[in-house]
Amino acid sequence: CLHIKSPTILGKDFYSKVCCHLKLLEKEYFGLEFKNHSGNVNLGDVSFRFRVKFFPPDPGQLQKELTRYFFALHIKQDLANGRLPCNDSSAALLVSHILQSELGDFDEEVDIQQLKFKQYLPIQEGLCYKIMQLHKKHRGNSPADSDIHLLEITRKLDMYGIRPHPANDGEEMKIDLAVTHMGVLIFQGNTKINTFSWAKIRKLSFKRRNFLIKLHEKIFSSLKDTVEFTMASRDICKAFWKLCVEYHAFFRLSEEPKIKQKSIFYSRGSSFTYRYSRVNKQ
Repeated sequence: CLHIKSPTILGKDFYSKVCCHLKLLEKEYFGLEFKNHSGNVNLGDVSFRFRVKFFPPDPGQLQKELTRYFFALHIKQDLANGRLPCNDSSAALLVSHILQSELGDFDEEVDIQQLKFKQYLPIQEGLCYKIMQLHKKHRGNSPADSDIHLLEITRKLDMYGIRPHPANDGEEMKIDLAVTHMGVLIFQGNTKINTFSWAKIRKLSFKRRNFLIKLHEKIFSSLKDTVEFTMASRDICKAFWKLCVEYHAFFRLSEEPKIKQKSIFYSRGSSFTYRYSRVNKQ
């Protein structure tokens, strides 16, 4: 628990104090979030959640052990609450590395008690034997080693780093939008059905409840050059557009040469800008 003495504090300063409290140096990957369904909020009654915001393609390559530890914690939470769905083999292997990190080398009695009283998966009862058999193979691995193995397995899962945003496509089919380091992804349930990489996208914009992806004509000459999705409200649509701006800036713009180019981001009636990206507004 972190206590802030100042009655007023800027969001960035508050976040800096949280990172300082956690002794976190690679703070650019994380953020604070809170849920707001009622419009105006008294922040004194709000609980902030520290979470991973940007998921790199290979989190095992993060420089600091503490950063990898916080990533591993986030993965464990997502696994337990069902936000990281995967097949039984992957789930059992992930939990076996978690047990090695938390308990050390395999001990049958300890494993049985731990799996009995602690829920690592939404449904784990039928996997306990398989988890323990895999845990036996990790003898000698340190908690830091286990975190690296956990991240290596996780990054290969289809739902790694995915935060679904419900929408409808042009045919009124229910889908989910998500943004990752590679671009904008389209899901039906837990199945990825399309990927619009940053290189394919000419412009992203939103107009009221509609999120629009304009594609490069040279790449998609035989298809319509604009794909449109409808979201629940303008605010939700704008929030997803903002997230796309941030992801593009974090993973794409920072790697490009510093030359003048037209931004792929455009909005109607938005004053939002992100310090690493160039955003056109009309």
